[in-house]
Amino acid sequence: MNGAESLVRTLVGGGVNVCFTNPGTSEMHFVAALDRVDGMRCVLGLFEGVVTGAADGYYRMADKPAATLLHLGPGLSNGLANIHNANKAMSGMVNIVGDHATYHRQYDAPLTSDIEGLARPLSHWVKTSPNAMSVAGDGALAIQAARQPPGKIATLILPADTAWNDSSGPANVPPPEKPAAPSSDAVDAAARVLRSGEPTLILLTGRAVRAEGLALAGKIAAKTGARLSAQGSNARTQRGRGRVSVERIPYVVDQALRVLAGLKHIILVGAKMPVAFFAYPNKPSKLYPEDCRGHVLARPEEDQIAALEMLCEAVDARRTPPPVTNDDKPRPAAGAITSEALGQSIGALLPENAIVADEAVTTGRGFFAPTKAAAPHDWLSNMGGSIGLGPPLATGAAVACPDRKVVGLQADGSAMYTVQALWTQAREGLDVTTVLFSNRVYQILKGELANVGAGNPGRKALDMLDIGHPDIDWVGLAKSLGVPGARVTDMEGFNRRFAEGLATPGPYLVEVVL
Repeated sequence: MNGAESLVRTLVGGGVNVCFTNPGTSEMHFVAALDRVDGMRCVLGLFEGVVTGAADGYYRMADKPAATLLHLGPGLSNGLANIHNANKAMSGMVNIVGDHATYHRQYDAPLTSDIEGLARPLSHWVKTSPNAMSVAGDGALAIQAARQPPGKIATLILPADTAWNDSSGPANVPPPEKPAAPSSDAVDAAARVLRSGEPTLILLTGRAVRAEGLALAGKIAAKTGARLSAQGSNARTQRGRGRVSVERIPYVVDQALRVLAGLKHIILVGAKMPVAFFAYPNKPSKLYPEDCRGHVLARPEEDQIAALEMLCEAVDARRTPPPVTNDDKPRPAAGAITSEALGQSIGALLPENAIVADEAVTTGRGFFAPTKAAAPHDWLSNMGGSIGLGPPLATGAAVACPDRKVVGLQADGSAMYTVQALWTQAREGLDVTTVLFSNRVYQILKGELANVGAGNPGRKALDMLDIGHPDIDWVGLAKSLGVPGARVTDMEGFNRRFAEGLATPGPYLVEVVL
């Protein structure tokens, strides 16, 4: 058995049974090993940003890491934007990055680079295997690192000769670690704040915005009169009828300042104190009042559900009914296409147990409220802000949950970063319906140009924010990548084509002309 096979067998034995790949010459022995070893599903992406973004989506839905296979430093670099997003979402992944053979690196061949230097800023664990006998053990350490709560980025660099030389066989992987127990002192402090009667917000993210956490937080809020909110973006929020609905901190600074005005306390459950996405002239970076204090109930690596259970007990909220959403499901909208009408129709037509991968950016900013009474579903957001996550995120979620419909809400500018994901969806037969909002402009940047006080933009500036001329034919582009679709220009057409996409097994794209 060579080093590559020992690593693949270690991955499979450690529960890593999906590998999103974009290999090159240095990884050919690993590719051959993937072919020989049963139990590993290999999913090809035509760009490394698809590979790493899919691994993020997979982790969010499977609650366990996938592997990626990347080609040397440039391949890793192509995937770093979505590794950044995965890092912010606290998604675990095991990156396998090929390198030149150990004896070849000294010659500074064209693809030679400092792979560890590239990987380290966005990885929690990095190692280069020195020889074939070390590869399996290093792989076990990488899996162990990636599974550390709440999820970590592990990058294992595999020189070509460590893959092809003889190895001693696979290594055992320890069982996953459990989240750290919450602090009883933190629970007592939060309970005192809630009993004080002062204006208090319970701010949630992580496991706390899944159904169990929301139910507990809803009980606490109902019992104490505290307000409840989620961060502006969250890795996976469970929502819909029969669940506790939670709003998010607004992206727009002035809106967020109004929402958080008057607070004296913020109890943090896996979350950070809210700050602006960017700095703006004459506006604060901190979105909360100066005299507002933050209180950490549970850190990201701690058991947020246990912390909420303890706090529920401390404020005697066990028997308090949570404020679940029982509103009627919205009806499909008609007439002209607007953001509000789209949110209404999506809320009306979203199937039960759907997974929403949201990179709608400006168009989708108002979708959250009208979908709160939709059928129960999971909502995945871009937590790192690097665009081009949506199509890969939907791809990884569909691989993790083949029995669930995935809906991608996608801005056109962002989609062009990782449009290759549509090809992967077609090749794998993934059940993803992409709703592509085609306004042919980086709309969010037009607003930001004004927000930062950059003056009156001229034609040259505006052209850098315009992605028309020529207009992208999204239906034709999707078809060329193996995905059928349709273009719509009014809400009646949207309702019909969106329902058609939801009823169609496999991938489908609806281009919404704005």
